[in-house]
Amino acid sequence: MDSKKAISFSKGLLQSEELYQYVLETSVYPREPEPLRELRMLTATHPRAMMATAPDAGQLMAMLLTLVNAQKTIEVGVFTGYSLLLTALSIPEDGKITAIDVNREAYEIGLPIIRNAGVEHKINFIESEAQPILDKLLEDHGNEGSFDFAFVDADKVNYWNYHERLMKLLKVGGIVVYDNTLWGGTVALSEESTPENKKASRQFIIEFNKLLAADSRVQISHAPLGDGITICRRIY
Repeated sequence: MDSKKAISFSKGLLQSEELYQYVLETSVYPREPEPLRELRMLTATHPRAMMATAPDAGQLMAMLLTLVNAQKTIEVGVFTGYSLLLTALSIPEDGKITAIDVNREAYEIGLPIIRNAGVEHKINFIESEAQPILDKLLEDHGNEGSFDFAFVDADKVNYWNYHERLMKLLKVGGIVVYDNTLWGGTVALSEESTPENKKASRQFIIEFNKLLAADSRVQISHAPLGDGITICRRIY
């Protein structure tokens, strides 16, 4: 399968599909490591392929991981593991990722590719709801302020609950990235104009965005990559 055609849908929010494809084909796909390309193509055959991290958002995440010299990270929501693999490829050989998802079955789709890439040893996958695991991490005071980076792409209703816990787990200067924070552009639509399948989580995302904008603990950037990502840097 042509890597340029592996994803037949658009996750971009640019003014045209053609412009989004231009970004992917000019700047993203030529720099995408082979294991990530392979996993992206495999994920494209999944019925819920839209849940995957957009490759343009992933490219920025890889740069952020490098900029903060991330060694210890958290991932809330894994799916087939695209963002997990890019994190594992970006952190040092002795780096560690705590990866949490309620569905190990989806993770195991990408696991052979992760193994072939030689980075499985960096990953501690935990099949569970995320909040109890984050609370358990906080029971060990040594974990407070010890994580360099976090990525959240999970149940939108709990984004703020995850944020409150991650503000304790991340070190000052650490970064957390939240996915789907523009929710297909519906955050700017009226309730009546929002497609039915987007309504359930739309209000949670709108409220979450407002809370982040008012959170003095973080410096933020709301980027229209993929389905919208919000980058938060903890400043105290």
